[in-house]
Amino acid sequence: MAPRVSVIGSGNAGLTAAYHFTLQGADVCLYGATGFDQPLADIEKCGGIKALESFNDVPLTYSGFQAIDKVSRDLEETILYSDLLVLPVPSFAQEPLFTSMLPHLRDGQIIMLMPGNYGSLVLNRIKNEQGYEDLNLTFVDAISIPWATRIVGPAELAILGMKEFLPVSALPASKTAEAIKALQPVMPLPLKPLDNVIEAGLENINFGGHPLLTTLNMGLLENYDGQFNYYKDCCSVSTAKAAAVMEQERLAIGKALGISLLPELEAMNALYAMDCESVYEVNRTSETHGKLNSAPNSASNRYITEDAAYLLVPCYELGQLAGVETPLITSCLHIDNAYNDTDYFTSGRTLKKMGLANLSPQEILNFVA
Repeated sequence: MAPRVSVIGSGNAGLTAAYHFTLQGADVCLYGATGFDQPLADIEKCGGIKALESFNDVPLTYSGFQAIDKVSRDLEETILYSDLLVLPVPSFAQEPLFTSMLPHLRDGQIIMLMPGNYGSLVLNRIKNEQGYEDLNLTFVDAISIPWATRIVGPAELAILGMKEFLPVSALPASKTAEAIKALQPVMPLPLKPLDNVIEAGLENINFGGHPLLTTLNMGLLENYDGQFNYYKDCCSVSTAKAAAVMEQERLAIGKALGISLLPELEAMNALYAMDCESVYEVNRTSETHGKLNSAPNSASNRYITEDAAYLLVPCYELGQLAGVETPLITSCLHIDNAYNDTDYFTSGRTLKKMGLANLSPQEILNFVA
């Protein structure tokens, strides 16, 4: 009997998950919320999802056509379909989506967030505050989505590449091995356990490359409408130096918390099977990242609105808690605040929103264990 999995979210990652999980032999229920369900209508019209062999003369991976077992606009039906619930949605969508899911969830279900960005902690807090303390759920945070992918037409995907493996951790961490055992049959790549969801958040490889490089290049990105190859054109010798300084801040925070983080260069080489000598070289030569000429064209792009608010803010707060100075992280956030007329220090993913307010570093590690 084929394993079953529900994919909740019908964006780039959601459609790719539904396609690739089906390719793996799983039965999939793909959910799209009303108002965001045009991709479902496209799938219904086309009879499934097509992954292209090439796009703009660029050869692509995992091409083919897959019929999806079920597409649904009914959240209760989607949750009833499987005990494995995968949410490949932006971080800002995790909270309202989970709040809508709560009345329909049942004991023993696994909720996987791709990317996690500390979302498991936020959802666990909401679960308890909404009176569902006794509901036995396992949350799983992945460091990112597995693919570089785009929807390029009605029910059509351009899958540019996939990581070699996907680091994950469960909340609580004591359930990570059990969660991986349940999820691995539907996943198209190996799941690699991390020590806890704090490590999973700190290991998101978008940390430096997205918010800082976007912030530093905003003038050109806006004036030329993002008509660049982001990784090749926005990473220069000097911007790479700035990113390296911010990377040292991340590593110092991990060390202060007793978490041994993988340096960005080692992580990128491992995840994409490369042997580069610098992050600058990674950005300039990665085949996966070099296949599509696109880049943010405004400060409202998710490289800032998601990655600054949900990656840099938690890192800043953990640094404050651990007594680690973070001048570059802090500066990047202040500039992004000015760009978007907001205050990510309060609206972003804070320790309070994660349910970790007033805890010491050791108490946090005990909480997530």
